[in-house]
Amino acid sequence: MPVNVVRVGLVTLGCDKNTVDSERYLAELLAAGAEHTDDLYDADVIVVNTCGFIDAAKKESIDALVTAGAYKTDGRCRAVVAVGCMVERHRAELAAELPEVDAFLGTTDADRLLPVLQERGILSDALVRHPGVRVYTGDLPHVRYLKVSEGCDHGCAFCAIPLMRGRHRSFAADDVVREAQLLEAQGACEINLVAQDLAHYGRDRRDGVGLAELLQRLVDETAVPWYRLLYLYSFGLTPAVLDVMARSPRIVPYLDMPIQHASDRVLERMRRPERRHTIAARVARVRERVPDIAIRTTCIVGFPGETERDVEELFAFLEEMRFDRVGAFAYSEQDGTRAAAYADDVPEAVKLDRLDRLTQLQRDISAERLERFVGRTVPVLVDRAPADGAPAQGRTRWQADDVDGVTWLAAGAIGASVRPGAIVDAVLDDVVDDEDYRARVVSVRRPAPPQSDGARWLPVLAGPSGGWSFGR
Repeated sequence: MPVNVVRVGLVTLGCDKNTVDSERYLAELLAAGAEHTDDLYDADVIVVNTCGFIDAAKKESIDALVTAGAYKTDGRCRAVVAVGCMVERHRAELAAELPEVDAFLGTTDADRLLPVLQERGILSDALVRHPGVRVYTGDLPHVRYLKVSEGCDHGCAFCAIPLMRGRHRSFAADDVVREAQLLEAQGACEINLVAQDLAHYGRDRRDGVGLAELLQRLVDETAVPWYRLLYLYSFGLTPAVLDVMARSPRIVPYLDMPIQHASDRVLERMRRPERRHTIAARVARVRERVPDIAIRTTCIVGFPGETERDVEELFAFLEEMRFDRVGAFAYSEQDGTRAAAYADDVPEAVKLDRLDRLTQLQRDISAERLERFVGRTVPVLVDRAPADGAPAQGRTRWQADDVDGVTWLAAGAIGASVRPGAIVDAVLDDVVDDEDYRARVVSVRRPAPPQSDGARWLPVLAGPSGGWSFGR
């Protein structure tokens, strides 16, 4: 490598939407002549994509910035840049407390990253922008995330996301489809669609293209085997969306649908748009229209004013609904939100006790829900090949990446064909540790895509007529 090449280290914190943003940052930097490195000691520039969602995430972001700053002395770092949600909310405070950070760029001025580095003489190459260009640096290149909109118009009392990401803005369907085509060309076998609320897609554009129409275009105009829907409100599950899911096997039967609570009194204080009876009705409609669907949800305990009766209502609702998975959190006050003005009258110890009780309740329900598929032969996406005597690892259509457990695969005589990115047919033998499957591979349904250095392939031409040409 030439000695004058600028090496960039990237630290990504927070949600999958931040991951998408980081991939775009890195693509811009590589297009400007930089090289990526995983070794922060060897990085000339360290970019930290921060998260400001809850207090623990803020602390993690600050710790990462302090660590990055130390490489100015201990490594070769010439500049530390903080980007993302936490910067959008707390730019002035961070700048005052972290002099080792050279620039702070929030979500509204992310396009300033390259100019800032050019102004400092670190990068000099001119940039030609290409919509949808992203560079992957993780270890599962066949699993990708595609953001279809930015921001949020919901006014939930506990949530600071609108303050960090702004109002809801849908991306043009043509751009979303082209980006999916790019991810497919890079070897994506599963694309997870993400937004603050997928169900709101298209409402602001008023061009007649909503989530249902977008899903149909993605199915029609790509050959990606699996699309997964992450994070959408139940009231947006229109008959049209459910119809597309029901008739399109490539849209996996899975929904990430946050409810946050099931006590109407708490839901009202949270300023949530749904109530217990409407949530129950919509879950029933989803399960009727899309058989065998897995539904993941999210709940908050310890919200200001929450009583033991409210908690019992929530637990009873979880027992009734039998959600496949529940992500549970103890309430944490966020500056600038409506709930920050409420008296936080639930002691921390009580919050943690309620969280522990909910977690144990749902663990038993989740194990039961997994059991209903034992004995079936189902498609499984292979994430990791067998290694050192350990079985291969994959996921069924009912298991989302990183949050829902895995499927351990005994590959047998066809083990050589069980490579990351392959889709195999496997018999689910039993449930392990209440969250994983143990399975036997019986055939290879779809071989793994050709292995390529996807992180180095960048589109060099993209136009409204569609299609990409590629170059190194």
